[in-house]
Amino acid sequence: MNLDAIQAALRDASLDGWLFYDHHHRDPIAARILGLDPHAHVTRRWYYFVPAAGEPRKLAHRVEQGRLDTLPGAKAVYSSWQELRGGIEAMLAGARRVAMQYSPNNDIMYVSMVDAGTVEFLRSIGKEVASSADLVSQFQAVLNEAQVASHQTAQRAIDAIVAEAWKEIGRRLRPPAGAGRAGGLSEFDIVTWLSEAMRREGLVWENGPDVSVNANTSDSHYEPTAANSSPIREGDFLLIDIWGRLDQPGTIFYDITWTGVVGREPSEKEQLVFETVRKARDAAIAAVESAFAASRPICGFEADDAARGVIRAAGFGEYFTHRTGHNIEQELHGSGAHLDNLETHDVRHILPHTCFSVEPGIYLPEFGVRSEVNMLTAPGKAWVTGRLQQELVRI
Repeated sequence: MNLDAIQAALRDASLDGWLFYDHHHRDPIAARILGLDPHAHVTRRWYYFVPAAGEPRKLAHRVEQGRLDTLPGAKAVYSSWQELRGGIEAMLAGARRVAMQYSPNNDIMYVSMVDAGTVEFLRSIGKEVASSADLVSQFQAVLNEAQVASHQTAQRAIDAIVAEAWKEIGRRLRPPAGAGRAGGLSEFDIVTWLSEAMRREGLVWENGPDVSVNANTSDSHYEPTAANSSPIREGDFLLIDIWGRLDQPGTIFYDITWTGVVGREPSEKEQLVFETVRKARDAAIAAVESAFAASRPICGFEADDAARGVIRAAGFGEYFTHRTGHNIEQELHGSGAHLDNLETHDVRHILPHTCFSVEPGIYLPEFGVRSEVNMLTAPGKAWVTGRLQQELVRI
């Protein structure tokens, strides 16, 4: 925890402090920002208040009174509910506007960790509860140099794996003369191949990767299994969605999606949909690049609008059913600003030194196209970190 930086951010936001609160690990954001053990035995409520100036204050149950001992500040303890309420009032004395992991109307649900009852109690003692959404972005999603380097390492490995995967599909479908007949090939077979390739590169990931053909590509979170997987055949439309990070603490994910056709040229409709998605992707990229080049603040919803406008203008608006992108950090779907004006109206700023996906898609009943890249930002610039798909892959 960088106390000086947090307090400076609180003063810049005209906040009197930031109140962290947890019970049974309901708030993983608090643990990450404060540097607490995410696996600690937490059976009682604890509170940690960082004021905009001065010494932090702790409140812990006597049964677990050492839970916050790694953090600076004076400690108070409680046992009864009466002591708890009195302790909260005492630790917040002099503070009026307090940030918590809360979002008005649950608009930014990714930071809505505090229960309604706690908010009600704080309001009853005269406190204004403000959203910590922008603070969370600043202190959780902003990456250091080593983390940026880890993303780039994962990028190089995964880009190479995906390029080889297309070739592997072709080899399995069309073995060389004299090598015997081609055997059956399924979506899950390629999931297994991709997984083994990532393990060899020292990568880890959450679920997936996803490989889908034809109508399955219309399911944006399709996940084939050994028991539920479609065959891959000549003439199919195919999508690969893959993500991973180095198997080391603090490393950052790389997450991409590519599409292609097997043994043929794309149909006119497939080509139109792909070109529309590509233009939408590039519009969002350009919106972010131009904003950073001009040192102009840009919110997540603005980048989503840029991509969504292209798809709507082409007549496919109803088939773009998810946000344009998500923040990426140690978690695949991170705590920073998402490129979203559909599922949420994300007014959080895209900050320098953050990473996020740009992945518009069009999902028709018979097939779906998504083109996903990742971007990094720094003061004065923003850029795509890996390969940009410019045309449908031909296998």
